[in-house]
Amino acid sequence: MRKVTVTNNISLDGVMQAPGRPDEDTRGGFQRGGWALPYNDPVMGRVMGEGMAHTGALLLGRRTYEDFAGYWPHQKDNPFTEVLDNVPKYVASRTLTEPLTWQNSTLLHGDAAEAVAALKSEPGPDIAILGSGELIQSLRRRNLIDEYVLLIHPLLLGSGRRLFPDGGPSSELRLTSSVITSTGVVIATYQAA
Repeated sequence: MRKVTVTNNISLDGVMQAPGRPDEDTRGGFQRGGWALPYNDPVMGRVMGEGMAHTGALLLGRRTYEDFAGYWPHQKDNPFTEVLDNVPKYVASRTLTEPLTWQNSTLLHGDAAEAVAALKSEPGPDIAILGSGELIQSLRRRNLIDEYVLLIHPLLLGSGRRLFPDGGPSSELRLTSSVITSTGVVIATYQAA
């Protein structure tokens, strides 16, 4: 069975919204976009690079897919570009239509959780989810996430979309590894208990 791993930047108060750029996601009037960038360091680069080397496929929600597809194919000097371009990408969306613009992208049809459950049961590489908060919530409700790699940043944003919003299902997790970067980011890996 294929494993589904969520990898996400979060603030200490659980916000995952717009870690990469000021204009990445301004929903709800969020004005703190780009908050994760000052915390990048060689330790984070190494750990994330190791994770990318083992990524067999990506699973993205529509918003994250459109953001990534508009950005990554144009980053020719970034070592992550080739990996992201070449891995299979599964996209959960009720509004996108085929053909998708980014190479190696497949649109999932029907209910996202049902489609992911079917993907998990098929032979193939493990699947990583980056960003995609709404998709993560639908998969959590069906117990389809096997592992979380959380980059926990030492800051409190006070508002914004959270990875684990109120009202979500409860889950028991087991810490399997942790690394602390030179900037104080804790990279914690948790498996579903």
